[in-house]
Amino acid sequence: MSFELFIARRYLTARQKQAFISVISLISILGVGLGVASLIVVVGVMHGFSTELRDKILGINAHMVAAVAGGAVHDYRELMAKAEAVPGVAGATPFVYTEVMLSSPRGVKGVILRGVDPASAGRVLALPREMISGSLDDLTAPGLFAGIIVGRELADRLGLSVGDTVNLMSPAGKESAAGFSPKVKTFVVCGMFRSGMYEYDSTLAYVSIPAAQELLGFKRDIVTGIELKADDVDAVDKLAPAVRTALGGPPFFVRTWIDMNGNLFKALHLEKTAMFIILVMIVVVGSFSIITTLVMLVMEKTRDIAILMSMGATPAAIRTIFMLQGAIIGLVGTALGFVLGLGLALALEKYQFIKIPGDVYPMDHLPVKLDWPDLVIIGLTSLTLCFLATLYPARQAAGLKPVEALRHE
Repeated sequence: MSFELFIARRYLTARQKQAFISVISLISILGVGLGVASLIVVVGVMHGFSTELRDKILGINAHMVAAVAGGAVHDYRELMAKAEAVPGVAGATPFVYTEVMLSSPRGVKGVILRGVDPASAGRVLALPREMISGSLDDLTAPGLFAGIIVGRELADRLGLSVGDTVNLMSPAGKESAAGFSPKVKTFVVCGMFRSGMYEYDSTLAYVSIPAAQELLGFKRDIVTGIELKADDVDAVDKLAPAVRTALGGPPFFVRTWIDMNGNLFKALHLEKTAMFIILVMIVVVGSFSIITTLVMLVMEKTRDIAILMSMGATPAAIRTIFMLQGAIIGLVGTALGFVLGLGLALALEKYQFIKIPGDVYPMDHLPVKLDWPDLVIIGLTSLTLCFLATLYPARQAAGLKPVEALRHE
């Protein structure tokens, strides 16, 4: 053990006659610890919320969507093969998108209708894993009416169960002498899904592509666009131009999940950054307590410092002694904060004892996801602030003159 570390440890542990300074040191440790614990929990919740939201959005939506501006996509099977040949594309599936009115004996609701291909949808969408009854293959099962899959919230609102029939009213209709006549087609509920997001579960419905084309009055085998899944969800910005080139360029455009939800995730990132800065202030308060502790200790140990200098201790050694004391306080406080923060975060993640309204938020509990880079940044920030807090008291201690200090004792 070095001379400086030995003296620093003695000053921190031998405090029988300095109870007041000991209390301030304890308060400094607790302040740093509570700040670090708060940072870990809040940053973990923010990261968990954004990750959970992203997973739920990508469970219903694809990573990328390729479409034609102001038109429909022809020869989509050939285009799907070209898109899937691009390195980094894991799968492709066609879709038809429209908005219709869904009516049942218990009510009417405007819904977003998506025509999907059961054979390829599972390679791109997480819908097959979110089915709570029925399957995508039931959409094309033979029967009197075509099948439809609805969200659980939508089914509860309209009192639907598997096997019930509903009517879909399309905006595509006919002009007659009596006026405009919308097209109405009957479907049978063949399945339900639950994504965990109220907005999706209460407004989405799925049918097969041929059924959607017939409802919309398409005369040819065309679709709205092609949905694509990427091997790396975070690399879609680099992958989108390659997909567009493979499809032949304009008039095709490719939108990624980041483009379609950019404002939401930017707001979440900004909120996470703001919360980090606010909570760092707690650690700053703890570091100011370290300054108070060391300044008082320098005043208390003026005679000891003078004696050490007269025995040959250099100003650099005296400075190191007090910097080590502050560093030890910061290290203990940071370690305490990690124990408290990680314990609370893991308890929140495992037991989910904080519930939130599922009809307001996209999940029904407070999600927590600990990210090692965030933990490293929190630890380094805390230790850096605590170290900076030692510079002024250590400088004052190193600047004492032995003769002047002993003269006033």
